[in-house]
Amino acid sequence: MKVGVFLKRNIIIVTSLILIILVFSLLVKIEGKDSNNLEKIRLAEVTHSIFYAPLYVSIENGYFEDEGIDLELILISGADKVSAAVLSNTVEVGFAGPESAIYVHENGEKDYLVTFAGLTKRDGQFMVAREKIEDFKIEDLYGKEVLAGRVGGMPMLNFLNGVKNADGDVSKINVNSSIDFSSLSGSFISGVGDVVNLFEPNALKLEKEGLGYVIGSVGELSGEMPYTAFYARKSYIEKNKKNIEKFNKAINKGIEFVRNHSDKEVAEVILKQFPDISLNDVEIIVKRYRNADSWLDNTSISEEAYKNLENIMIENNLLDDYVQFSDLVIDLNE
Repeated sequence: MKVGVFLKRNIIIVTSLILIILVFSLLVKIEGKDSNNLEKIRLAEVTHSIFYAPLYVSIENGYFEDEGIDLELILISGADKVSAAVLSNTVEVGFAGPESAIYVHENGEKDYLVTFAGLTKRDGQFMVAREKIEDFKIEDLYGKEVLAGRVGGMPMLNFLNGVKNADGDVSKINVNSSIDFSSLSGSFISGVGDVVNLFEPNALKLEKEGLGYVIGSVGELSGEMPYTAFYARKSYIEKNKKNIEKFNKAINKGIEFVRNHSDKEVAEVILKQFPDISLNDVEIIVKRYRNADSWLDNTSISEEAYKNLENIMIENNLLDDYVQFSDLVIDLNE
């Protein structure tokens, strides 16, 4: 064989190998969503609960990476603390009750918080009593001490609104507002109160340990409103519109998955988010929230629902008048 032919064949072989390696590397980079090309967004969540199943579906199914986002989830208990984290630029996006954004706006913050996506459309708390109550009526709470969270927070506001909607007399209920949201379960376990309002998985945990019984849903009593939503600084949204739109798309994908899959399928996806809970328990809780009609059909927040939230705040002397909806809420699905 001539040397020239031999070299030519080897050059062709080497070139082909290089092309194969380059193509393979490109495919790996695409499949792995090369983290160097992702936009970093830090998200502060007010609590970690199966109530937020669509969010965790978006995380576990890689919907954020699909949209080019490297999401860091940070737990910061308390809506006021979440809003403070966003305002201090500790995180880019907050996930809490949108009432915290209203408070910021009313306090005169120029670079206020704008809500750009909703997730839940009613309160996610369940009332847990020490004694089993069949066919629960709001009158069953009369004369009892109810641990309902802090004054001004959504858990407390929705409980009070639920009592009102059920034609109950809140003056006949000993509403304990001295205990921080994150300490409600522990306080109840230690013997404080007759009834405690808890998110899952805490409510089911108390049931399984024989420490209480779920007697009703606060959300079903209180009605629809934007209960938990995503917000960011006005300036951040203006400067990072594409990132916010991608974030919104990822959340919508999670909502759609939950709507179109069984409780067990949803539980299997989000199980990693709750390593201390069995698959069966996660499935039970997903079903409980689905039956309570907890999630929005997409991330859009209607002005009517937002007004329902403001009505509760005004009635409880936490807001003087309605705020301009178009200032504090945007719809990225239009």
